[in-house]
Amino acid sequence: MKTEISTFAEKDLFAKHCGIEIMEVGKGYAKVRMPIKQFHLNGVGIVHGGAIFTIADFAFAVASNSHGTVALAINASIAYFKAVSSGVLYAEAREVSLTRRLATYEIVVSHDEKGKIALFQGTVFRKKEKIPSFTTT
Repeated sequence: MKTEISTFAEKDLFAKHCGIEIMEVGKGYAKVRMPIKQFHLNGVGIVHGGAIFTIADFAFAVASNSHGTVALAINASIAYFKAVSSGVLYAEAREVSLTRRLATYEIVVSHDEKGKIALFQGTVFRKKEKIPSFTTT
């Protein structure tokens, strides 16, 4: 049975193209994974910074929209700690602050063997529009 969050996520064709999968979702929380493929690598054979940003941004999107209200990024930054070239990446998003109009999230990107590889921070603007039939368990 499809949940509303999986339907929401399937509409993100770029994340789907990158092979990102949702593992867990709760109010203000998301954990996703992305097996590293050849097309994620840059010219020197390590995971492209844009691929790392993408997995973090997707976790950010899922967590920030998990309240059922349309949330759109207004600011995001990332710091990279380690380079990796194979394995699986995970991004875990946690809500830091939530108000009627703004919410801030911290997303830790980790590697299955090398631990934390990046830290992403983002803020969303929470619109008035609801996401139809959107719920999390």
